[in-house]
Amino acid sequence: MCAYLNRRGQVIRVGVGTPRQTQIPPLELPRYGAERLSGIRCIATHLKPEPPNEAALTAMALQRLDALVVLNITGTGFTRRGGGAAGYVKETYLAHLTPQESHALLASAALSQVGSSAVQSPSWSVSSPLSLDELTQQDFLDLVENLEAEFQREFVAQQVDIDHDRVLIVGVMTDEMTPLAFHDTLAELARLVDTAGGDVLQTVQQKRSRIHPQTVVGEGKVQEVALTAQTLGANLVVFDRDLSPAQVRNLEAQIGLRVVDRTEVILDIFAQRAQSRAGKLQVELAQLEYMLPRLTGRGQAMSRLGGGIGTRGPGETKLETERRAIQRRISRLQQEVNQLQAHRSRLRQRRQHREVPSVALVGYTNAGKSTLLNALTNAEVYTADQLFATLDPTTRRLVIPHTETGEPQEILLTDTVGFIHELPASLMDAFRATLEEVTEADALLHLVDLSHPAWLSHIRAVREILAQMPVTPGPALVAFNKIDQVNSETLALAREEFPLAVFISASERLGLETLRHRLTQLIQYAVDSR
Repeated sequence: MCAYLNRRGQVIRVGVGTPRQTQIPPLELPRYGAERLSGIRCIATHLKPEPPNEAALTAMALQRLDALVVLNITGTGFTRRGGGAAGYVKETYLAHLTPQESHALLASAALSQVGSSAVQSPSWSVSSPLSLDELTQQDFLDLVENLEAEFQREFVAQQVDIDHDRVLIVGVMTDEMTPLAFHDTLAELARLVDTAGGDVLQTVQQKRSRIHPQTVVGEGKVQEVALTAQTLGANLVVFDRDLSPAQVRNLEAQIGLRVVDRTEVILDIFAQRAQSRAGKLQVELAQLEYMLPRLTGRGQAMSRLGGGIGTRGPGETKLETERRAIQRRISRLQQEVNQLQAHRSRLRQRRQHREVPSVALVGYTNAGKSTLLNALTNAEVYTADQLFATLDPTTRRLVIPHTETGEPQEILLTDTVGFIHELPASLMDAFRATLEEVTEADALLHLVDLSHPAWLSHIRAVREILAQMPVTPGPALVAFNKIDQVNSETLALAREEFPLAVFISASERLGLETLRHRLTQLIQYAVDSR
């Protein structure tokens, strides 16, 4: 049996079972954080003369209890008369959390009043056996105040930049994934989190035959994630795959922290990077379409009746009102995106009427497309060693030699949004006006970052996305970028796999003349194929 008491000594909860079985759900606990405890202590009975096991201590850590007291009961049994149970407390154990950095010092100081040695783990301390009299002499409030003072000092030391989320990444490797692909996925997610402005504290990995339908990783692993996040002081948990609304609700209820998936991280990056009105419009549309099915379960505030005149009584709940408002906003944004699509279509028709050939720069994000556009056309497009550094399409004129006469001719080179493995469907739909620059171009220049270990996987990902386009894109020329950062073996492999490709370094301006001549041949082939 477990009894939970607040700091006033009032019993607030009683459960039959172990501390793990009777623990209070995170959403029902008082508000607490990495700098303080929950204000609740648990007194548990145990029938074996042994200290609390790891499951009980983990439950204490997950709830951030002030203390866990285990009473070992012996001599229990039913009496012949009356049918009641008889027994007595043989020994007790006192356990509590300790700060990470000053664990050993704190544990010895907190238990010095007990006069006994302690068995320590990285995040908690357990006393040696105590008598019931020794336990009742402990000043729990003084113990808690000293612990929270240390937690507060440690918390302040960690808050170097409060604007950054402290992120715990969770990755799941299923049977259809290779270890290399799984590693690349986690590395890419860490870069996405970094680009979004978060600090990755640690990555928790799990190998499963299939995804758990309720929690992705299973109940035991969820408990491990919750404990790890609490120990590290994380305030955000990011999963390496898309989560259903039900999975997000289940995970947040058990972990007690905000949980997001890969798509939401990408959407956040897009929201930060969008500069033009068109880009902001499409990002907002994608975010609202992502948010709409996830409104349910966003807290009690989303299910209360609206307030004010005309909203009382059996009217719409706040959840329904919010959903209707989002749906109206989505309809309005879709109309504006359609207008944007029509406007860009007219611009393309005007360019086609002037018979100016066009080439669209495509490739995996951070392949160097904007850097190449600047190098070829002297443009001043923003570039950075980040994922999705630029979102808005930029078109510039490029002069290349004519295939027959050798005289200069103009083509239009368009920098497009970078692709990524498993590009979210909501982004594909919202950015259809931007992606049409790809389908309407006469030819494609597929830029590949050869210095990335997963460059072959990036090529496949881009080709899969191009295959999903409603209109088949034109012929493509593969150009391997950043050759100054690779060894001879990687170059030899790329030449063997793609003998018709061009090898360049946009930042060092290597191979650009060869690229111009190959673009001339590509444009001539595209025009002849119309």
